[in-house]
This record gives sequence, structure tokens and C-alpha cells, in this order.
Amino acid sequence: MRLAALAIAGCPIFPASSPWNQRVDDAPVHPRSDAMVRAIGLDDPVHPDFGSGGIGIPFQVVGERQRRSKVSFQYASESDRGPYPIPRRPRIERGSDRHLLLVQRGSCRLFELFAAERREGAWHAGSGAIFNLRSNRLRPEGWTSADAAGLPILPGLARYDEVARGEIRHALRFTVQRTRRAFVFPARHYASSLTDPDLPAMGQRLRLKASVDVSGMPRQARVVATALQRYGMLLADNGSDWFISGAPDPRWDNDALRALKRLKGSDFEVVSEAAR
Repeated sequence: MRLAALAIAGCPIFPASSPWNQRVDDAPVHPRSDAMVRAIGLDDPVHPDFGSGGIGIPFQVVGERQRRSKVSFQYASESDRGPYPIPRRPRIERGSDRHLLLVQRGSCRLFELFAAERREGAWHAGSGAIFNLRSNRLRPEGWTSADAAGLPILPGLARYDEVARGEIRHALRFTVQRTRRAFVFPARHYASSLTDPDLPAMGQRLRLKASVDVSGMPRQARVVATALQRYGMLLADNGSDWFISGAPDPRWDNDALRALKRLKGSDFEVVSEAAR
């Protein structure tokens, strides 16, 4: 039986058959796995880019009657026009990326914006995407989203409610500094001019090796590490190497999450693209 990720506001986080929700612990290793991991950094530590104190990419639930706003986009040709149900005081990611993620109750639509800001009473963003959380439909080929890879962001976030339940049932989102001018399923877009075949493509899935013993980690870190062994993580954007994304929550124990930094690049392997 396939088990999907924990629902939000009664909405599935994509069907159980979604690539985000597929276990890959038995999938074959990519033939260029060693080279790709070396290109990212064998000795570089994993960094949990989420925690308490507002660390991470927030999301919020809005009602079916939430007033919608028009958004102007820098990359309008690859953005969904909307309008977007942005509340009066939306939760926006700190820092330069300023992601804004909204789940609409009832319609089960996911609205995501990159570089969202309100200027002179109007909303502007770098790019935006709308997803049906009940569907596996991908973005048009070659299109970005609120993420460089053209992927949704929400399904790749580590969430405290999942960890409290004791299991994360989906792949996580991560970034690296250098990517290849290519994308692989389920990504739809690249953001690089580099052609070195040893560099990972957008959408590349890596997993924590089964041989890595995570049993001694604090519970919160152990649940995340176990998900990395079972579901892996999808390369979604250019950024700092081995940064894994999650949603902020005051109940995260930042000291416990730091145990994930014991993991390093050499503890990971690339999953074959044929396994999807």
C-alpha cells in the first residue's frame, strides 16, 4: 500500500503516486553517482535550513473565500497569471528568495510565489505557479515555478507535524551551488550554463545510503534522516551545498536538528533516473 504525505487542511500533498511520495530505498544507483557527489562536495556537511525562530520556508492555509490579488511577474511568460489568494498579512520567507506559499482549503490548490513583495498597494513577484494538489500534472516543459527546477516547493519541506507523528513520507527539497544545464524528471527547468556531465541536473534525486547508521541521532533529526534514506531528496534550486529545506515551527529543537550536520556528502548516492 502506498502512503501519501500527511494532508494539510484536508488536502493531499499530491497523490500517493506522485514522484514526491515514492520510496526509492530499493532503486538502483545512478552510474555517475560518485562523480556527482564529488562535484557537490564529499566532505561538506548537510545543513538543515529550517527550525525554530523563523528558520525555513513558511506556508499558510487560506479559505475558499480569500480575496484574490493580481500579481505582476518578472518572468511572466513562465508564470501562472492567477489571481492569487494572498491574505492581508502573508507569511513570507526571510531573506532574498521571499517565497510565499499558500494552500487553499476546499479547492486544494497550491499557490507559490518567488520574490514576493507588495509595492504601492500592488503585488509583484519574480515568478509564480499554481498546482492542483490532487493531480500529478507537471509544469509545461521548460517552465520554471517559484523554484528554479519548475517543481512545487511545499511537498519537499520537512514539517514539524510529520516529525511529531514519527515519519516523513515524501522526498525533501535541497540545493547545491553548481548545477548542470539540464533537468530530469520530475523537474521541468534548468538554471545553469554549465555542461559538465559530473554536475547534477535539476530534479536529480539523492538518498542517504542505507549503510549510514542514524539510530543514535536525536528523534527529530532521526526522522528526517530516515526519510532521506527511504524517499531521498530532490535538487530544486541553486544555493548553498547540501542545504535541506523545511518549514519553520517554534516546536523544532534546533540543537537536535544540528545532529543532521554529522551527515556529509559522501554519505549520499544519486538514484538512477530510470527509477521513477
